[in-house]
Amino acid sequence: MSAATPLKQLIGALRVKQARLARECGISPGTLADLVNHGKWPSRDPRALRDALARALRALGASAAQINRALPAPMKQNARRCTAGRSAAAPASTGATPSVETEKETDMLLQKQTLAQDTRQHFGLAADPFRADVTQASDVFVSKDIRYVRETLWQHARHGGQMLAIVGESGSGKSTLVADFKDRLAREGRDVLVIEPSVLYMEESDTKGKTLKSAAIVQAILATVALSEAPKRDAETRARQVQKILTAGHRAGQRYVLLIEEAHCLPTATLKHLKRFAELRDGLAFLLAIVLVAQPELRQRLSVANAEVREVAQRVELVDLPPLGRNLDEYIQFKLARVGADAAKVITKDGIDALRERLSFSRRTGKSASVTDHVSLAYPLAVANALTAAMNLAASLGAPVVDADIVREAQ
Repeated sequence: MSAATPLKQLIGALRVKQARLARECGISPGTLADLVNHGKWPSRDPRALRDALARALRALGASAAQINRALPAPMKQNARRCTAGRSAAAPASTGATPSVETEKETDMLLQKQTLAQDTRQHFGLAADPFRADVTQASDVFVSKDIRYVRETLWQHARHGGQMLAIVGESGSGKSTLVADFKDRLAREGRDVLVIEPSVLYMEESDTKGKTLKSAAIVQAILATVALSEAPKRDAETRARQVQKILTAGHRAGQRYVLLIEEAHCLPTATLKHLKRFAELRDGLAFLLAIVLVAQPELRQRLSVANAEVREVAQRVELVDLPPLGRNLDEYIQFKLARVGADAAKVITKDGIDALRERLSFSRRTGKSASVTDHVSLAYPLAVANALTAAMNLAASLGAPVVDADIVREAQ
């Protein structure tokens, strides 16, 4: 005899007849029997049935944890099979070996989640706190760690010198950091001009896309700094033209920042050439501050052990955009307050702790199984997706707030 399913066990513990439960959910007893005995969901709108069953079981006294154990999401197994073996969130390979379960979990945490209208009504939210959430300077969350990165970028833009590379995982807030930097320049009226070569098609090699070459950077400088001046015909005279224009602007009090996003896709030759752009001077003064914004792959490429780019690696200041970590509570409070909500009425303290735990994992580093590396995925995008999923689940269960059990079970 096969073991009773978790749903059958829960129905037995609640002492409710299956016929009554089926009637309350608007389905036939046979449909419910297939689900209770064999875990077979109906092909038509299984998620609506799950929500109806969850509400009915909660009304009978079941906890959120009991409900989620008894009612796994329909098609959950298929979804997990599709994501097994890869992790969009896991840092680039460093010899670390996260478990298969960790890879599945991090994939699901980064899947795009949308706050349902019923969820917004359930929590009394006027808007989604994580959608189109940064439109002005006051919308930017600034912790001590983020403030350090912001000020490092600001000082580098004003004074130049060695190259600066800001490194962060996907969804860590790099684009927001750059947008905030540009907004601050506009608000404070600084004489700093940002030069941005197009990276629309940029890839590390021409087999995947279009490489960004030094000639394109020269063209971007001329197009930004001296739009009315025609570029010289050959590379040598264009190089002299660029230095002359930058020198004249610098002596007039203008400062220039060469900003390249998605810099992990830069070809090696261009990375090497950037050192030469960074060394353009007027006497002792640097003419061009160079800022690279990239994912962690750039850190590996700029290892001093890589002889091909050693000269560049020795001249790049690498600054990591850190996860929210200990600032997760303040971040959630800040985001919810922006839409007029009280965080305490949306998620409990233990719910935030569970969210922090769910966005963290340990992995083996190197060949020794005894050495572990603790990794946090508590970046804005992952936090938004994980909390949105938990809020949607809480609303479907009729739970007044998101607690630790709901965070752990949300998919």
